[in-house]
Amino acid sequence: MPHPSKFEQKDNTKPIPHPPRYKEHLQILAADLKLAYKALYEAIQPIPYIQDRLYCVDKVFIEGGSEKWVGEGTFRGKGTSWVRLESYKDIYTNPPGKPVRYILQADPGFGKTTQTLQYTFNWSTGVKGSPFADVQLLIYLRLRQLRGIRSLAIAIKRYILPKSCSLEIADIREILEHTKSVAIILDGWDEYPELDTELGGYMRDIITARASPNHDVTLTTRYLPKDFPATARRVRLTGFDDQARDQYIRKAVVGDNDEAVEQIKQRLKDNPVLADLCQVPLFFVMFAHLAHEKEEFKRFRSVTDFFTFMIKCFHEHLRNKVKDRNVEKQSREYEGNHEELSALAYEGLSKPDQQIVWRKEALIRRLGEGFYEHHKRIGMLVEEEAINDQTTADGSDMYTSEIRFYHKLFCEWYAAYRLAELAVTLDEAELSEELKKLDPYDLQYLYRFACGLRPEAGKKIISYLQSIEGGEKFAVLCILEQTGKVDDIMETVRKLCSKQVNIHGIHTKLLQRSTIQLLDIASSHKIPITKVDIVGCSPVADQSGSSLALLSSQLSLPILSTLQKLVILDGGRRMDNTEVVGILRYTAQCAAVKKLWFHWQTLPDRVQGAESTLSTLRSRNVSDRG
Repeated sequence: MPHPSKFEQKDNTKPIPHPPRYKEHLQILAADLKLAYKALYEAIQPIPYIQDRLYCVDKVFIEGGSEKWVGEGTFRGKGTSWVRLESYKDIYTNPPGKPVRYILQADPGFGKTTQTLQYTFNWSTGVKGSPFADVQLLIYLRLRQLRGIRSLAIAIKRYILPKSCSLEIADIREILEHTKSVAIILDGWDEYPELDTELGGYMRDIITARASPNHDVTLTTRYLPKDFPATARRVRLTGFDDQARDQYIRKAVVGDNDEAVEQIKQRLKDNPVLADLCQVPLFFVMFAHLAHEKEEFKRFRSVTDFFTFMIKCFHEHLRNKVKDRNVEKQSREYEGNHEELSALAYEGLSKPDQQIVWRKEALIRRLGEGFYEHHKRIGMLVEEEAINDQTTADGSDMYTSEIRFYHKLFCEWYAAYRLAELAVTLDEAELSEELKKLDPYDLQYLYRFACGLRPEAGKKIISYLQSIEGGEKFAVLCILEQTGKVDDIMETVRKLCSKQVNIHGIHTKLLQRSTIQLLDIASSHKIPITKVDIVGCSPVADQSGSSLALLSSQLSLPILSTLQKLVILDGGRRMDNTEVVGILRYTAQCAAVKKLWFHWQTLPDRVQGAESTLSTLRSRNVSDRG
C-alpha cells in the first residue's frame, strides 16, 4: 500500500454520507468543466499562423499508431515487450472500480495533447463507447501551469473552472471525496515546472497513488517519471503511418477529393528527406495544409530548406492579411533580425534542465515588445496564464503570463542560428565542450538545422559527430543539410547499401533513425539495397503492410522499393498469424525483394488469410531460405 501524501490527506475509503448540497454542486462542477473544455477542444490550430481558422478536435483527430507494454506486472529491466493496439480506446480496459495509473508516452508532436483533448470532447459531448463515457467527472490539467499547486481542488478552481463559477475550493474538495467515478488527466509531465523539486511532490503523489488513490489517472509525458508504480499501464504513441496520413488529408484538408489527396501524397513522395519528420503528426499536419494551399510548394533539398519555407509562410501570412506598408517593413525587420530570440532559445536548450517556458515580462525586456507581439501574432510564440508567486492584499491569486514556442522544434530552429555562430567562432576543443551539452538524440534537428543554415559551421559540427559513438550515420544526414545536395551523400549511401545493413535493438534510437532515413533516401533514388537485418526490434506491420513498425524504438521502416533481402531475427519471439501476414504484405510491396528470412522466431504452422500476398511473392520467386 502506498503511503498517504504529506501534501493532501488520503481519501477516506469508508462510506460517508453525502453533504446536503452534494448533488447540486456535482452538477455545477460537471457543467462548468464541460464549458471550460469546450473552449480548449474547439480551438485546435493545425497551422499556428492561421489563428482565425480554428477546428474542433473531433474534426482533425486521427488515430496514429499506439502500443502498450505487456509483461509480468512490471516494466523495469530486460525482456520488455510491446504489442500494437487497434485503437486508442483499447488503452482503457480495466474493470470499473479498480483505479489504474496510465502513462501515455511519446516524443513532442506525436499527439499526446490532441488525444487527451479528444477524451475531453468525448466526455463532454457524451460519445458512447469512448474511454470515459461512464465517468462522472473528468479532470484535465496541463502540468506546465501548475507551479506551486499543492491540492487537486485548488488546481481545478484556478486553472480549469471559469472565474464566474460559484463553487469554492472546499466545495470542490468535498465533491472529489464523495464522487466514486473520477478520472484525472495530467498532461505534460516533462513540462512540469517543479519536476525535480521537493515542491513537486504532490503531483508525484498523484502519480504514485499516495494522493487520489481511488481515481484513474492518466499521465502524458516524453519520458518515464523517476518514481512510478510498477503496476502502471504504459502506452506509447508511434506517429502517423500511410493510412493515418490519408485519413487526415481527407478529414481535415480536402475532403473526398481524390485528386487533391493524391497531389498531397505525391508531394510527400517527392520529398523523401521529410519522411521522418512527417511521421510526427504535428508536422505532417502542417505539411499537408501547406502542400494543399501553397502553389509555390516545391521539392525541398533538406529539412532546413523546408523549415525556411515554412517560417517564411508564417511571416508572409501576416503581411498579406494586414497589407500595411509600415507593418510590412517592420515584419521584414523582425523576420531577418532575431539574434536575441536565437540566443534565448539556445540558452534554454543547452541547460541541464531545458528551459522552454519564460515569464512574459522578462521575455519582453529582452526581445522588445514589438518583436514579441509580432511573433505572437504569427503563432510562433504562445502565451498562457499562470499563477504569480505573489498574492493581492486580500489574499487572492495574482496571475501572470508565461511564454513558450508553439513547438519545441521551432525553439530548435532559432537555437540553431546561435549554434551555427558558435561553431564558426569557437575552435575545435571549445566547440566539442559546447556540443557535449546538446544530446543529438534529443536535439537532432538543432544539429541538422545548424549544418544547413551555415555550411562552414556544418563542417565542424559534422567532424564532431563522426567522432562520437553511433554518430557516423547521423553525420551523413547532417552533410545533406549542409550542402542541400543529395548527390553529395550518394556515394556514401551506395557504399552503405552495397553490404548488409543492421537495424539492431541495442542501437541507439538516433542510430536507428539515421539508418532508416538513409535507406529511404536510397530507395527513392533507385539505389539497390542488398540486405537489411532487423535484429531484436520486434517488427510488426498493420494489415495493409504500408510500413514496418519497430516496437523496440517506436520507429517505422517505410516501403523500400530497391530492397533485395530482408532478414528478421527476434530470438524467442512467438509470432501470431496476424503479425506474419502483416510482414508478408509489407515485403510484397518492396518490389525488388527476392529473399525473406525469419530466424529464431516461432511461427504459426500455417499462415491463413494471405493467399493473394503469397501468390504475389511466389510469382516473383521470393525465397524463404538459401
